Parts: sequence; C-alpha cells; structure tokens
Amino acid sequence: MKIKQIVCALERFAPLPLQDGFDNAGLQIGLTEAEATGALLCLDVTETVLDEAIALGYNLIISHHPLIFKGYKSITGKDYVERCILKAIKNDLVIYSAHTNLDNAPGGVNFKIAEKIGLKNVRVLEAKESVDLYPIQDSWSQAGAGVIGELESPETELKFLKRIKRTFEAGCLKHNKLTGREIQRVALCGGAGAFLMPLAISNHADVFITGEIKYHDYFGHDTDILLAEIGHYESEQYTKEMFYTIIRDLFPTLEVQQTKVNTNPIKYM
Repeated sequence: MKIKQIVCALERFAPLPLQDGFDNAGLQIGLTEAEATGALLCLDVTETVLDEAIALGYNLIISHHPLIFKGYKSITGKDYVERCILKAIKNDLVIYSAHTNLDNAPGGVNFKIAEKIGLKNVRVLEAKESVDLYPIQDSWSQAGAGVIGELESPETELKFLKRIKRTFEAGCLKHNKLTGREIQRVALCGGAGAFLMPLAISNHADVFITGEIKYHDYFGHDTDILLAEIGHYESEQYTKEMFYTIIRDLFPTLEVQQTKVNTNPIKYM
C-alpha cells in the first residue's frame, strides 16, 4: 500500500484540525505516494531512530512529537533536527507526526493513559471547541485535553503512587505532600499538562497526574489535590502502542515495529 493510505488512516483517528495552535503535526518529510516498505513507531525522531529504520529497510517513521517545529532558512546539519532532515531526505524516508491532534482525539493519548491506570467512566477534562466540524465518530463530545475518571476501588496515596511509578517505569516520581486522603477520582494529562490543574481541582479530583509540573505550581495545593509528576517521556510512551493498533488493524500485511530506542533525553541517577 502507499504511505498516503496509512497517513489517511491516522488522520481519520486524529484529524489534523484537532491540533493546538502552536503545533506542527502532520507530514514532516517525504513523499506519500511511495509504497510503504514498513513503519517504525516512536515518540521522538532522533538520528538513532532513523538509523534503526534504515537498517530494517523501512521507509516510514511515525512519531508522536514532531521533528520540525520551527521554520528553517537553511539546512546545514548544525543540530540534530537538521541532521535528521538531511538523513531522511538522503534515504528517502517519510516522517509523519501525530501530536496534539492525537492528544485531543476521542480515545487518544490520555484515554490510553487512563486505560493503563485502570480508570472507569473516563471523560474529557477540557472539551475541544467546534468538535461538530469533525463528525467522524459518535464520540466527538470526548474530544479535548486531559481526562478524568474513577478507580474501581479507592487506594491510599502511597499505594497509588507506587503503582503509577511501576506502571510507567518512571525513574523518578515527584509529588506534593501526602495528607492521608484516599485516591479514587483521577485526573490526568500526558506531557506538559499542568495547565489543566485548576480544572482537575474544580472537578474534585483526588489526584492529578501529568508529565511536567513547574516548581511554583506545587505551592498552595497540599489540601486541594495530590499532584504526581511522572516525566514527559514516561507519560506518553504508550503512543507507540496506539500507532501500532491503528496500523495493524487496517494494514495487517505491513511490517510494523515499535522502536527499540529509548529517546528520553532525561536520565536519572
């Protein structure tokens, strides 16, 4: 099949108009009329990921984070992004990214995180405006940022945090003061989701989980909500599983692999 058929399948699940204004999701590099020889799935595009695709003989890389965010006036290989651009073009690789459109899609990134945690009655935390423009699924009322749901049974703060750390293989889990509350209603947002903290509080969540929280955002919330910061990469790592499921269901004969490269630039001692 042609690469454009795979791109169309991804965009049926996560249409590009759902992306946030700052974003640059979609086709990054390459020609989609080419026949797909295989797809490598990743969170981030790096030179090592490109080398992996080349070694596998795959000509399509699908990432969550876009390789290209800004405009370029020259491509000279001065940083890793420019080197990736040059290497991709030299090797006829197509790079496609589904970022905040995948975050905001019904059943998207945050719904996958909720599934991993075991939440029930999951609904979107901040609804996306004008979802009537995209009547592709019956569930467009569930398009937007973050989700909130409930655990089957309440857990203690410590038990819950230990389970989250284990589930997401977090090298470090940051949290605010433990107050002895029970955890049952859980709000979350993958990546840099601290902007949703006020909504998590107003929706009476017991805990808010995200990938990044600024230092000063921790102040003043000890009695409001338990905050859990698990790392940007850790919170979004399961996007690769989502890509795999979408592609494998529709194109069962296509070779598809999740990258074996851990692209997390943050290391823990």
